[in-house]
Amino acid sequence: MAIVKSELIKQLKKSYPNFENKILRKVLEIILEEIKESLKRSEATEIRGFGRFSTKIQKASIRRNPKTSEKVSITSKKVIKWKMSQELFKKLNEKKE
Repeated sequence: MAIVKSELIKQLKKSYPNFENKILRKVLEIILEEIKESLKRSEATEIRGFGRFSTKIQKASIRRNPKTSEKVSITSKKVIKWKMSQELFKKLNEKKE
């Protein structure tokens, strides 16, 4: 199950009940917009304890359409790369006893 923006806002509301939903929504939108803009400028964005977003150039290549087996030319493009923090890695992989 994926978490959507409205669920994030509900979680924020639980942690910060004094803030209005529209303010929490605006803060979340500002954060996401700043991440998008930094990636657009090819700058990395790091959120401590979560991970690092960066961009890289995916080279042009020739691939195959799986349905028709036809060769397809793919142009080079910018793609997003995400690397999780060590803290998140440890949390995801901790053993429950």
